[in-house]
Amino acid sequence: MIIHNGEINISTNGFADCVNLTADLEQCLVDSNVREGLLTVMIAGSTAAITTIEYEPGVIRDLQSALGRIAPQDMEYAHNLRWGDGNGFAHVRAALMKPSLAIPVIQGKLCLGTWQQVVLLDFDNRPRKRSVLVQIMGV
Repeated sequence: MIIHNGEINISTNGFADCVNLTADLEQCLVDSNVREGLLTVMIAGSTAAITTIEYEPGVIRDLQSALGRIAPQDMEYAHNLRWGDGNGFAHVRAALMKPSLAIPVIQGKLCLGTWQQVVLLDFDNRPRKRSVLVQIMGV
């Protein structure tokens, strides 16, 4: 059994910035030498999320728009009233989207669909430096 830990450091712009992590995750998988197992990816932070999507400008805008309707930036949030940082919407969006994803590894490849990429969504209200944690377990 191999357990391989990795980290991807990324600068983001916030406000639902969407960053394609797929190539970085594939490189982590190559570095791990795991052929059969599971890759887990997690964002360390409460205002960002990890998900899969077709990394295409139209569908990214559609997702950003949908999240804006579900948790609008200009709504009153108790978090903002308590802390005054104005990013209550980012915490809600991140909680809805979730911080991690597990992907099966079969024959040394991530099991993703043809148009499916793994992305980081940063919802905060300012640019950030993000640490994406990667753990790969298998043989």
